[in-house]
Amino acid sequence: MPELPEVETTRRGVAPTLENAVIETVTVRHTGLRWPIPETLAAVLADRRVRKVERRAKYLLVRFDHGTLLIHLGMSGSLRFVPPGTPPTKHDHVDLHLHDTVLRYRDPRRFGALLWHEGDPATHPLLARLGPEPLEDAFDGDYLYRATRTRRQAIKQVLMDNHMVVGVGNIYANEALFLAGIRPDRPACRLGTEETTRLAEAIRGVLARAIDAGGSTLRDFVGAGGEPGYFQQTYAVYARAGEPCRVCGIPVVQIRQGQRSSFYCPGCQPC
Repeated sequence: MPELPEVETTRRGVAPTLENAVIETVTVRHTGLRWPIPETLAAVLADRRVRKVERRAKYLLVRFDHGTLLIHLGMSGSLRFVPPGTPPTKHDHVDLHLHDTVLRYRDPRRFGALLWHEGDPATHPLLARLGPEPLEDAFDGDYLYRATRTRRQAIKQVLMDNHMVVGVGNIYANEALFLAGIRPDRPACRLGTEETTRLAEAIRGVLARAIDAGGSTLRDFVGAGGEPGYFQQTYAVYARAGEPCRVCGIPVVQIRQGQRSSFYCPGCQPC
């Protein structure tokens, strides 16, 4: 599913065109996403000007003077600009019509969401209890050390808890743990301060590089202009089970943690 780098790539793709533009009309073809699209959405957004496009965790926040449109891409959603009059396909559910272009929401698996919220979006139930952003100053080695003292779960599973830190999904947790030299099944509470510092820096570095590369292309993710992400071409361990480590040559190992696969190098991540 699209993770933080893919959502940030999408935000950067749509923001230059969408910010300060007026939504003239809205076409809703299918309301049955993960949560039903509000029946009033078209009326609420018509003839309203977009003030800002932001991101919180994996949610896009399209800010208006009278509220915020929350967009989640789910498992396979995407936003793309298309010329006016472009015929929709089966999975094109919502169009935001601007003066000379259309922002189209596509979601084959319908696990995404478009929700309307008045007031501060930080108070929305989906956002209110989220942890810090990994690319902001509040997330560092000291925070990670303090937050893991009572967590006996494996560190990779802790990193994927949005109450701990947002947006570190399966791919980037694997890659960051490799860079930090920490096995994904290590109990979080056993990490020392030097290790949490390395890990926090690795998370920030991996996510920043992935954003620069346009994210990873998994299934049918593309950016707002239809471009694929390229970060998957540089994976150190993710989805490379049995292949030689790019650093030491030892074969990458795959294990199961919960419902997810984890990947690590026994040589570079000894403990």
